[in-house]
Amino acid sequence: MTAFEHEILDIPPLSPGETSLVDLHSVLNVLNVLHGELLLLGFTLAEDHDLLRPALARCEQIQADLVDPAAALRHAESLPAHREEIERLLAAALAQHPAPAQTAEARDSLENIRTVFKVFEVRAREILARAHAPGEWIESSIDVLRRDFREVFAAIEKNSHGRYRIIYNLAQQEPRDYYVDFVIESDNGRTVALPLLFKDVMRDLIANARKYTAPGGTINAGLYETATCLRFTVQDTGCGIPPDEIETVVHYGRRGSNVTEVRTMGGGFGLTKAFLVTKQLGGRFWIRSELGVGTRIRIEIPRPRA
Repeated sequence: MTAFEHEILDIPPLSPGETSLVDLHSVLNVLNVLHGELLLLGFTLAEDHDLLRPALARCEQIQADLVDPAAALRHAESLPAHREEIERLLAAALAQHPAPAQTAEARDSLENIRTVFKVFEVRAREILARAHAPGEWIESSIDVLRRDFREVFAAIEKNSHGRYRIIYNLAQQEPRDYYVDFVIESDNGRTVALPLLFKDVMRDLIANARKYTAPGGTINAGLYETATCLRFTVQDTGCGIPPDEIETVVHYGRRGSNVTEVRTMGGGFGLTKAFLVTKQLGGRFWIRSELGVGTRIRIEIPRPRA
C-alpha cells in the first residue's frame, strides 16, 4: 500500500450506554448471529420467521440490556439457563414439525446454533474474568491462542451457510475462499501476554476485515510481543475507506460511506472499541487505507511495568 498512515488521536466522548455497548460489541455480534439463525430455522420448519418468538424475545432482551454493564454481567452468569430454555423451545418446535426438522437446512441451522452457543460461552467467561480483574494481562500459549482464533474463523465460516470458506494454505484457495494468514510470535517463542480485553479487539478487527473484503480476498494479521510492547496489525484486500473519512470512521456507530450496503451483524462499533481499548492501555492506533486496495490497522501497546 502507498496510502498515508493516519494516527488516530481522539474521538468524541461516548455516553455510558454507548460505552457499555462498545465494551460488549463482540457479544452483540454473537447475539445477532443467534437471532438470525433462530429466524432462519423458524422459516425452514414452518415458513414462519416468528415461529421461535419466545427464544427471539430472549435474545432481544439481552441485546437491550447490553447498555447496562450490571445487567450484562447478570446475563453472562445466567448463560446456562438461557441456553437450556432456548434448547427447550427448539426441541418443542422440532417435535411439532418433524418432517422439515430432518432437512439439511434445519440440521445446518441447529449445528450453527450449537456453534454460536460455544462462542457465547467463551465470551461470557471472558466478560466475567474482566469484571473481576479489568486491567489484568494474561499469559497464553501461542498454540492455544492460535487454536482459539481458528475456532473463531470456523464459526464465521459456518455462519456463512456455504457462501465462502476460510482457508490457511494459499495453494488451496478457490475463487470464493478467504485466505487468512495470522502469525503469532513473541520473544520467548512459546507464550504471549495480552490484556483480557484485547482478544475482543483482535477478533473484532479480523471480523471487520472479512466483512469488508469480497470472497477471494486475503486477510493478513500479526501479533508480536516483545519485552516492552505488544503489537497487532491486520491488513485486508477489501474496499478501503474514503480518504476524507479515515479520521472519522472510528467514531461511534460510523461506517464508511462506501459500505452502507454491506450486511453486517454488528453495530458499527468495532473500530471504536479497538481505539478506546488501545488508548485505555496507553497505546497508539494507526489506519492506512486506499479505496479498492484495502485497509491496514496497526496497534502498539506498552507492556505494564513489573
